[in-house]
Amino acid sequence: MKYSLLDLSHVVEGASVREAFQRTLDIAQFAEQNGYTRIWLAEHHNMVSVASVATTILMGYVAAHTHTICVGSGGIMLPNHSPLAVAEQIGTLAQLYPNRIDLGLGRAPGSDQFTAQFLNPNFFTDAQKFPEQIRLLQQFLYNSQEDVKVRAYVSEGTQVPIYILGSSTDSAYLSSSFGLPYAFASHFAPQQMERALNIYWKEFTPSDYLDEPYAMVCINVVICDTEEEAKWHASSFYRMFLGIIRNHREKIQPPNLDYYNQMTLDEHRYIQQMLACTFVGTKESVYEKIAQFLIKYPVKELMVNCPIYSQDIRKQSLLYFAEIIRQF
Repeated sequence: MKYSLLDLSHVVEGASVREAFQRTLDIAQFAEQNGYTRIWLAEHHNMVSVASVATTILMGYVAAHTHTICVGSGGIMLPNHSPLAVAEQIGTLAQLYPNRIDLGLGRAPGSDQFTAQFLNPNFFTDAQKFPEQIRLLQQFLYNSQEDVKVRAYVSEGTQVPIYILGSSTDSAYLSSSFGLPYAFASHFAPQQMERALNIYWKEFTPSDYLDEPYAMVCINVVICDTEEEAKWHASSFYRMFLGIIRNHREKIQPPNLDYYNQMTLDEHRYIQQMLACTFVGTKESVYEKIAQFLIKYPVKELMVNCPIYSQDIRKQSLLYFAEIIRQF
């Protein structure tokens, strides 16, 4: 069982954006030391708590200061960008750091609809062209066709692996038809996970890139020495989601158990639905929960999101997670 890390360069209260980037590099180096296969950096915009807006630049920063861990996008939101520009940026990284760059692609804007219009005035039209944009990227990254008018010379032959990201059944059908690896965003949208995975496994068509299905899911973990400590540190994470619901955005706040008494019943239910794939507890209790999860969803790889205010506790949680997954 492979295990990997998702990072959004969260900006915590009392810290700067620069410090958020330094925390990302620090956690990437820690993950590399503890056997994580890859670290993916997500593209988000117009969020005070998230600094991972320029995905490929941040990927280069992390790759330059690590040695073996794969560094990828989780993902680049393709309708925000020109496929040629993405191919040239990713191809440049692949030339600098051979066999270490992943390209995870999503169709959502990674922001609200208003911000999406600032990123690309034609976003909603381009989002409908997502399959065609993927084919263009494959052409730029894999082929060296002499007869095409536009080529990404720096990218040709880099063979950067492409992953399709999604949170619905649409992405499952797309990735299965393209014969590409599939990564489901169950860390914030688990409602369609079971159906999407089953579609992907059933409908998968082998391709030049992949012989058999490769499914991975992202989950949230907060693992501490006691249940009480885990609940304490998870409060920062839950408060962030409450802020999303209330449209009150703020940096990641220090842990505070009072948060749990500030939700309405409807807010609590909604957050529980959004975070159904969140594992909070001790090594022993989280091991049992993940064991049951993997029986039901036999994926090839687990990617973990660990948005904890304290960097030291975050490292401890990721260490415990690695120790758990090595047992499978």
